[in-house]
Amino acid sequence: MASEIIPFNRPHVTGGEQANIEQALKSHHLSGDGAFTRRCHQWLEQRTGCAKALLTHSCTSALDLAAILLDLKSGDEVIMPSFTFVSTANAFVLRGAVPVFVDIREDTLNLDERQIEAAITSRTRAIAPVHYAGVACEMDPIGTIAKRHDLRIVEDAAQGIMASYKGTPLGAIGDLGSFSFHETKNIQSGEGGALLVNDPALALRAEIIREKGTDRGRFFRGEVDKYTWQDVGSSLLPSDLTAAFLWAQLEDAGRITSERLAIWDRYHAMLAPLEQRGLLRRPVVPGHCTHNGHLYYVLLPPGTSRGAVLGKLREAEIRAVFHYVPLHSAPAGIRFGRAHGDLQRTTDLSERLIRLPFWIGLQEAQQQRVCETLGAILGR
Repeated sequence: MASEIIPFNRPHVTGGEQANIEQALKSHHLSGDGAFTRRCHQWLEQRTGCAKALLTHSCTSALDLAAILLDLKSGDEVIMPSFTFVSTANAFVLRGAVPVFVDIREDTLNLDERQIEAAITSRTRAIAPVHYAGVACEMDPIGTIAKRHDLRIVEDAAQGIMASYKGTPLGAIGDLGSFSFHETKNIQSGEGGALLVNDPALALRAEIIREKGTDRGRFFRGEVDKYTWQDVGSSLLPSDLTAAFLWAQLEDAGRITSERLAIWDRYHAMLAPLEQRGLLRRPVVPGHCTHNGHLYYVLLPPGTSRGAVLGKLREAEIRAVFHYVPLHSAPAGIRFGRAHGDLQRTTDLSERLIRLPFWIGLQEAQQQRVCETLGAILGR
């Protein structure tokens, strides 16, 4: 009898989404910034302490908005890891800026803060740390460097909702932060994202850019008698139907995070013997970082064929996957960006990383099967 397929991801639904969408339909307000959008904004602001939260179509849109807010010019530079999704770089490239790729840390796979200062030039305008797997970058030294060189910080916290650094929520540490609510994320609405504006001086302009460059928000608050074109902008508002779906998830964010952390902890315990045997390396979470159980990855030993391991897992009906192809080695990365140094750790670690199946509802027996199968493959 064939084994049951263990998929890599199954989007979690709380059960309250449909009722919320029906309520939005009855309200006859389906476009952006309706009642559910306002609830989501309030939740995000209260949870993170940011000056203003703004829902967007995606984390990509949130980063696009952040890049516009920075007033980047052609040739300006933004420092970021190469080990990230393309959106981190695209947002700045679209403004004419140059991504400067810096190597990652061996432990957390996050931007190596010790490499940042040497990558700064007279054209550097910002640093874009990416909190990989919901584990925080070292934001204190990054903040010190940014202050010393008068740089902005844009946190790519796509994977970071409900995680924190020394008690401060991710996304709420830099000048700007971004979340993703894609279906692969802990809190999801199919597609969706949010910009967190932590510098109050940027809040009004962020609202204007998001609303097609108009002061429509001020008009509806009664602050002006009509709204007009004020600035560059785009239509970055998700519908209130998307926000209605998201609201059910945000209301349940505590339980969702607890369940994901339980799954993460089980993997971590089950895989400890394989790490002790030198067959893999488990994730590292520094003690001052509170993660959110976003994903569970393992690093294979040097020289191990990741493709062969993934192929054997697939034969066993286990859908594990790799992650980012480093941007500095991608055709567009070579064309639009530049690498600082040889980025040897980025290349090495990215080629050895495997993400294991992870979703709410994943059973302990299924995790046991994943770990035993992986151990058998690596032990040969």
